[in-house]
Amino acid sequence: MLRSIPFSRLLASSKVYSKPLIFNRGLATVTDHSVVQHAPPAVPYAQGSPRSVPAALKLKTGQIFQGTSFGAHSSIAGEAVFTTSLVGYPESMTDPSYRGQILTFTQPLVGNYGVPGLFKDEYGLIRYFESDRIQVEAIVVNDYATKYSHWTAVESLGDWCARHGVPAISGVDTRAIVHILREQGSTLAKLDVGEEALNDDISHVNFLDPNLRNLVAEVSTRVPYSFNPFGDIKIAIIDCGVKQNILRSLVNRGASVTVLPWDFDFTKISDQFDGLFISNGPGNPNKAAETVRILRKTLESYHKPIFGICMGNLLLGMAAGLDVYKLRFGNRGHNVPAIDMTNGNCSITSQNHGYALKDDIMPNGWEKFFVNANDGSNEGIRHISRPVRSVQFHPEAKGGPQDTEYLFEEFLSQVRAEKLKREGVKIFVSENVQPIHHEPIFV
Repeated sequence: MLRSIPFSRLLASSKVYSKPLIFNRGLATVTDHSVVQHAPPAVPYAQGSPRSVPAALKLKTGQIFQGTSFGAHSSIAGEAVFTTSLVGYPESMTDPSYRGQILTFTQPLVGNYGVPGLFKDEYGLIRYFESDRIQVEAIVVNDYATKYSHWTAVESLGDWCARHGVPAISGVDTRAIVHILREQGSTLAKLDVGEEALNDDISHVNFLDPNLRNLVAEVSTRVPYSFNPFGDIKIAIIDCGVKQNILRSLVNRGASVTVLPWDFDFTKISDQFDGLFISNGPGNPNKAAETVRILRKTLESYHKPIFGICMGNLLLGMAAGLDVYKLRFGNRGHNVPAIDMTNGNCSITSQNHGYALKDDIMPNGWEKFFVNANDGSNEGIRHISRPVRSVQFHPEAKGGPQDTEYLFEEFLSQVRAEKLKREGVKIFVSENVQPIHHEPIFV
């Protein structure tokens, strides 16, 4: 008779033995032999790697998860985090906010709809990704779908990872990983691929902490660029790692946007813009101290609407006088409830952050805007008398949910209203030009 062992005891046992616990799980993918493919697909990178390569996720807390590589044949270190998103792995993997992280998907089957091509929309924005490259250090999945099917797909998830040099592991118990991260908190990790994956001695593993780097500077643009130059209002965006769908959410509502580097002194050109937007971004907000300094100057001299998302909420809060702290395991997923403190409404939001504002005591003139219904952490702040506010979640979430998209409407409505107060209604009077009649000249 088999006796089940509670997972809590399994975790506890990893602290007793000097040798790390090794988790090994076989793949569960069922191959459908009813469809016979007589010729390779007429798209690039549509076939997976023909040979099986061992891989292992090694956590700094001592656990090792062995599986099979399906991405790049290289090893990488980073911070181990997880997301509860059910869909949208191309968007998540290209989100600059995931820079430096090894991302575990709680959704068991990943890769079944492949990866779309790098197409652009009518504004020149990337249609299916949040940036032009994979931003995560590596991915961890329970079951990788070796066959994919979707009308937009041009290659498999494995070939996409390999082409971008991103390692990936399948066949591991992602539930166990998530339990560890939730119980012990986010930890550093390394994904080894190849012969090194078979070595269960982690005493010599070089675990690297990405939060010691200025990840915002790594993902931010180095030169300004613009979209929709003929929009009726002009919005400046401080790029801490802005997602493509944030830009799209502004330009398809009629705004002209100019994206500025993270350390660009906005106060020198602030008179040229009707509003300021502070984008999302990765890593430790304390590393973006220069952005905080610029925002502090901006709050003193700029009296037009300001809106921030994710990292933008943290940096705006720091400029207002708040501190930040690192969350135990962060909030990452598409199903996080946030309560609007102005009316009590609760919205389901998409989130991706590992830090939060300390909002126990709010600075003079500021108040809480949103609060996380799960852990009580800050989800937004707003100024009491000025059109300045920010949220920690993502109203623009590609892959959903769309509960809080209205915040873009409110921000741009504020911008247009303030512009109308400053400039008034411009009335254009068409002139009827009378044709010139030349009198005949008699010589």
